[in-house]
Amino acid sequence: MEFNLTVPVKDNILESLNIGDRVFLNGIIYTARDSAHKRIIEALDGGKDLPFEINGSFIYYVGPTPARPGYVIGSAGPTTSYRMDKYTPRLLDLGLKGMIGKGNRSDEVIQSIIKNKAVYFAATGGVGALLSKCIVKSEIIAFEDLGPEAIRRLEVKNFPVVVVIDTKGNNLYEEGIKKYRIA
Repeated sequence: MEFNLTVPVKDNILESLNIGDRVFLNGIIYTARDSAHKRIIEALDGGKDLPFEINGSFIYYVGPTPARPGYVIGSAGPTTSYRMDKYTPRLLDLGLKGMIGKGNRSDEVIQSIIKNKAVYFAATGGVGALLSKCIVKSEIIAFEDLGPEAIRRLEVKNFPVVVVIDTKGNNLYEEGIKKYRIA
């Protein structure tokens, strides 16, 4: 099925999504990769506030290239998600509701997704230039010294993703393998 979803999310709207659903995101998402995640956790450990409101938010695992003149952002393709797995359960416990990346997640992350009724989405790798056209505004909000890995606040319009792990823990990667496995 196809859905339009306004982000950040409120209530339990994510529970209506199932693996394989195509979703078009509209609103505000944040970027963060490994280095930014490490600093976020260090800030939390130090009793500091996060650089954005995490409750109901989505994080896109991306390190965009510099914008060409006249463009909002450069190529913005997804990063492999497992590198954020050691940080993810804590952020989900704080209210993070969606993650966008590519590739598998650990069992610990999947259990945290279920516990927190969150969703893991995949963005198509290799089409970062096309995905960047769905980003209508980009601003660095934290850790500017990290360059492409700085945390950005992105405004997106019809940003295409696919539900890979739903709130019930169903996993599209596993189901796809089962479906086509030869006995």
